[in-house]
Parts: sequence; C-alpha cells; structure tokens
Amino acid sequence: MLSKSQIKVITRLKQKKYRVQDGLFVAEGLKVIKELLDSNLELHQLYTTVSFDGNLDREQRITEAELKKISFLTTPNKALALFKIPASKTIDSDQFVVALDSVRDPGNLGTIIRLCDWFGVKELICTTGTVDCYNPKVIQATMGSITRVNVSYLDLERYLKETRSPVFGAFMDGDIVYKTDLPTIGTLVLGNEANGISPEIEGLVTNRITIPRFGALQAAESLNVATATAILLSEFKRKG
Repeated sequence: MLSKSQIKVITRLKQKKYRVQDGLFVAEGLKVIKELLDSNLELHQLYTTVSFDGNLDREQRITEAELKKISFLTTPNKALALFKIPASKTIDSDQFVVALDSVRDPGNLGTIIRLCDWFGVKELICTTGTVDCYNPKVIQATMGSITRVNVSYLDLERYLKETRSPVFGAFMDGDIVYKTDLPTIGTLVLGNEANGISPEIEGLVTNRITIPRFGALQAAESLNVATATAILLSEFKRKG
C-alpha cells in the first residue's frame, strides 16, 4: 500500500525544483521503464500493477487505484518508476551537435531527443530557458531515447563563441537547405516556438538555412520546431 508520504514525494516531482532537490525523475509505462532499466540509469523505486521480469529489489506492487493517484498520465499505464538523475557529462564538440534556444514545449523537446537518437546525434545542447529534459512529459515523449542522447544545459552564447565548427541556424529567410553544402561536424541551432532564435544567438550563426514552402498560396506561417528538426537532420545526414 502506498503511504501518504510516498504519494507526496512522487507527485511533487512534477515540479523541476523538487526533481533537482531530490535528484529524481518520473518515468511511466512498461515500454519506457524497460528501456530505462536496460540503460545505465539507476532505479530508485518501481511501482507497478503487474510483475516485472527480473524480480527487482525495488519493485513495489500497487493497485490500479493507487497508480491513478501518482500517475501524471490521463490513462495510467500499469507502472511508474523513479530514476536517479545522472551526473552531467562532458560535451563531445568534435561531432555534430543540435542546440535549442528556449524551446518550451515538453512534447517538442521529447520528440527532438527521440529524433537525435534516430539520426545518431549524441549531443543536444539546451539554453537554460529550454524546458527541463526530466519533465515527466518530456520523458514520456522520448520513449527511452533520453538514455542515448547527452542533454546539456548551458550558456549557449558562450558555447557558440568558443566552438570552431560552423554554426547553422534555422530561419525563415535563410539559404534553402536542399541547395546548401552541409558538413558532418557542426552545430544546428533551432529556436523558440513563438519567437525563433534570439538576437544574441542569431549574431553567432555563421550559416542561415531554411526549409522552403512549396504550397501554392505560401500561407503556412512556420513549421513546428520538432518537425523542422526532423527535416533538417534528415538532410544533414543524407549529405554528410
């Protein structure tokens, strides 16, 4: 049976300050949890309505009613786990890097992490204004890819000033990406959903690129940032 203190500890992890304070994050659903268990992440506690393989020492059986009390999902998916937030890793800047400038939507960040995993991008850099990668909605959207992409939060302006690799930025008025020579090593910057790349970061971009509109009316205002990431990474990898 779940105690009131357990419920409080779990549900407050919806807020970043408690995730930082406790050093824990929430993962939900059998598939996501199994992906995380197969990684180097350390399990803190597993709460489940079904038996997990391996007879985990930290497994606690609970009822579906109890799972509803602690789940962040509209429809809880049989299990919820708490994992320890890993220590920060050094960024390997000698390979292709994706950088996000204040991306706020958890679903967008989770999808971008998954895209980085799909396209073999191991380094994802985020400004401090970007949503926390251990937000429950982000973890859910990554579908386990969070274990294979190194997500770092830092001063992006300083990083771009120090990098020796070309910096590509996604803009509405850039060079058409399909006609641009693209390198295998560099940094691709994508901006905020509403405002795009900030002026400070824009000034450090060495190559402005765009995904052209093909619609007859040219009426679509912009692409979703995760959709743009998918198209641009596909092109970088195709030409790289």
